Amino acid sequence: MKVVAILLAAGESSRMGRPKPLLEWFGKTLVDAQIDALLDGGADEVFVVTGKSDARVAPLLSNRAHVHRVHNPDFAEGKTTSVKAGVTALPLDTAVIVLLAVDQPRPAWVVRRVIESHLASGASVTSPRFDGHGGHPLLFAGALREELLAISESAEGIREVVRRYSAEMNRVEFDSAIIRLDLNTPEAYEKALRDYPKISEYPGG
Repeated sequence: MKVVAILLAAGESSRMGRPKPLLEWFGKTLVDAQIDALLDGGADEVFVVTGKSDARVAPLLSNRAHVHRVHNPDFAEGKTTSVKAGVTALPLDTAVIVLLAVDQPRPAWVVRRVIESHLASGASVTSPRFDGHGGHPLLFAGALREELLAISESAEGIREVVRRYSAEMNRVEFDSAIIRLDLNTPEAYEKALRDYPKISEYPGG
């Protein structure tokens, strides 16, 4: 079964004040680190959706095996446009769609655990959970492609699909806040640089 990841990296990074994909992340750019985690975690291919910083991000993606650039010229109209750009570019034989934003750094073991749980469950939607709250990455069956293409900003975007399948959703419980980590501001980024080595540790060492 082909597992394909969409990495959203098209935002304006207005609160961060500089392009999030290019942030330094433990010896790599954040976009490179996220691509590596997705591939190491079980994704067969990664489609990186670029936008505002396309000219600076695109060179990082060229000549990388199993990595594809999808430029979204409509990025300023909202995240749903980037999700739909990514979904449109997916191979027709995609069985599992892994959706993650570049500012949500996840170690490979988290990606692998969520993918394995999704495949074993046979569910349409899988969400990692921590302390009663959902996190990322979100996983969708390839059969939901058309539903993902129908999302809109006015209908809460991807939440619309997640809510539709809430009753049967596969929920993967985590003991770490890692699945909730989000780098929205400079302060959040600096805190994550301090906290990530600890909260991203694989359980049991």
